Amino acid sequence: MTLEEVMGYAPVLVGAGLTLITVWAVVWVVRYALADTMMRASIRQAVRVRRTWRRLAPMAGLSVTDRTPTALATVASVDGKPIKPRVLIPALKVKPDRFGVVVRASCLPKVGLEEFQKAAPYLADAWRCTRVSVVPDKPGQVVVRGVRVDPLITRTTHTPTGKVPKELARWHLGVDEYAQPVSVDLAEVPGVTVAGLPGFGKTSLVNRFLCDWAPSPAVQFAVADGKVSAAHEGDYADVLGRLFAFVGDDLEAANALFARLVRLRDARSSAIKAVLGRRDMWHIGPSAAWPWVVLIIDEAHTYMRDRKGSDKETKRLAALAADNARLVEELVRKGRSVGILVILATQKATGDAIPTFIRDVCPVGLSFAQKTTDASVAALGDDIRNWPDADPTELQDPAYVGVAVMKLSGRKGFTRLRTPYVNEHQAARIAEATAHLTADPTDLLTAQLADGEVRRILLTKNDDSADGGDSLAA
Repeated sequence: MTLEEVMGYAPVLVGAGLTLITVWAVVWVVRYALADTMMRASIRQAVRVRRTWRRLAPMAGLSVTDRTPTALATVASVDGKPIKPRVLIPALKVKPDRFGVVVRASCLPKVGLEEFQKAAPYLADAWRCTRVSVVPDKPGQVVVRGVRVDPLITRTTHTPTGKVPKELARWHLGVDEYAQPVSVDLAEVPGVTVAGLPGFGKTSLVNRFLCDWAPSPAVQFAVADGKVSAAHEGDYADVLGRLFAFVGDDLEAANALFARLVRLRDARSSAIKAVLGRRDMWHIGPSAAWPWVVLIIDEAHTYMRDRKGSDKETKRLAALAADNARLVEELVRKGRSVGILVILATQKATGDAIPTFIRDVCPVGLSFAQKTTDASVAALGDDIRNWPDADPTELQDPAYVGVAVMKLSGRKGFTRLRTPYVNEHQAARIAEATAHLTADPTDLLTAQLADGEVRRILLTKNDDSADGGDSLAA
């Protein structure tokens, strides 16, 4: 092809290039116009990060000098003049979101994870971020997370979709202080503790749990709410239709419910091999016929707190509280493999509220704001003393309503996270739409069994309706 023929294509190539640039510009402008205020600020921030990177990187110590000339530079060199060394700068890919930017950077020799972490404070200042974190990505890359707006003080809401979750045991809690999603796998988890001062987010957290899993017939819920006396009162009145059982602050009724679930655990343990062909339900996962049973005990101290006194009524309540603690301990210690989870919520997770023989075998624990470090230690373990910045006592400001602290597997120290608010009307909507999925797990198991002995164990729940538990089975 001659030079004249090549030049003949030049207008076409130039036109194609201009068209691509125009399309890109239109897409960018439309995306910016449709974004909300926070997202627009992040888009501008992302542009600034890209534009200033080549100048900022050397000043932050994130560049390296390559003194070995390239083959092309060697050929181009004339008169034997020394070839200038090249300054190499890590390549970036920048993505904005509502809280800031996510930057993926390629590492270079002597510019790796440690160097980026050392430079994080300088990057935060230059990018006008509240904080910047650096974590490893795939080999040879790091992820730099810069948040312009502090996610911990930015109130968020959660609107339940009403759809069955893709991962049935994955509990999506919220976002951490870098606006990264935080979730916990509850498969094989027997118990969860949730502590914190009143009004700081415990109920909303549990509401999200209920709303997200209510659309699945493979999950069934029971609630013991120590704040109220009747089912129509309190925080769970709107979701009663999705509960197969509910009790209020009556210790005898709670004792009947806990005993009923212990019998269910015994029966499941006897029948699991015959029905599922496994010794552990989580090897195949829950199903509508063998659902994951979640017992929520709100204000757990109501049911297990030791009573002091010599009068007859105090002795009766003390005996019930001791038996309640024994039954709940059995559910937590033995319920994991047969698909029973206990969530215990209380203001202070001290030994007088949740006995230590129960609390210490619950592998997942969260705490919202606390008044004292001793309460924080009770909820999260003694190691929280080594991380004073994460101590829940620092969360007593109203701006931190909905912020919790927990220990996450694979992360150093403790993680602070913002949990979203779930409107009670949304919870009621989901409960009404999914009420037809409610079933008593005991009845479901009974229907599958022909074994007379197991059936006998099940039927000794005798008079469960008279045990004090409000049966709400569909």
